[in-house]
Amino acid sequence: MKTVDEIIEILKSRISEKRLYHSKCVMNSCIELARIYGEDEEKLALVGIAHDNAREMTDDELVNYCNVNNIEIDEDEKTNPVLLHAKVGANIAKVEFGFPENMANAIKYHTVGNVPMDRISEILFISDSISEDRKYDGVDKLRELAKKDIDKTILEIIDSTIELIKSRNKTISENTLKLRKYYSDKINNK
Repeated sequence: MKTVDEIIEILKSRISEKRLYHSKCVMNSCIELARIYGEDEEKLALVGIAHDNAREMTDDELVNYCNVNNIEIDEDEKTNPVLLHAKVGANIAKVEFGFPENMANAIKYHTVGNVPMDRISEILFISDSISEDRKYDGVDKLRELAKKDIDKTILEIIDSTIELIKSRNKTISENTLKLRKYYSDKINNK
């Protein structure tokens, strides 16, 4: 498996400095949450730095990559191909970086989540929203909540995503609604 430094060198030729900075911020957030929740810091550093490795591919490049590599494209991804960067990035992480399935899945699910997600996937999902480069109303509250309760943090992120989608008059995906129900039920059953 490639190291963080090796992945950074590869990313320098694939993504912008701004995106690389974001990836480093996500990596740092992943490491911090790994420490809090007793997870493997090295694995979380790797998924954090690698999570957006395909983010700056064009829509056509993403679709073509999926077609060549037999990666399924769902209806949401057909209408919004940028979402494919997660699946493509996961495949690149497996094939080029040597990531095992659970680490690749964290990258695959970092954008829209999945039911269920393991702790590595949950931490990356959260870290992508709360990394230090993120500046939006409520992010500081989410950063503090993330240190105390992963499930509630994920639910807050999903709820804010739903509000954003509604404000843009877009359709909320079935996956997002399933994810919201899953974490809402999980919290209510604690």
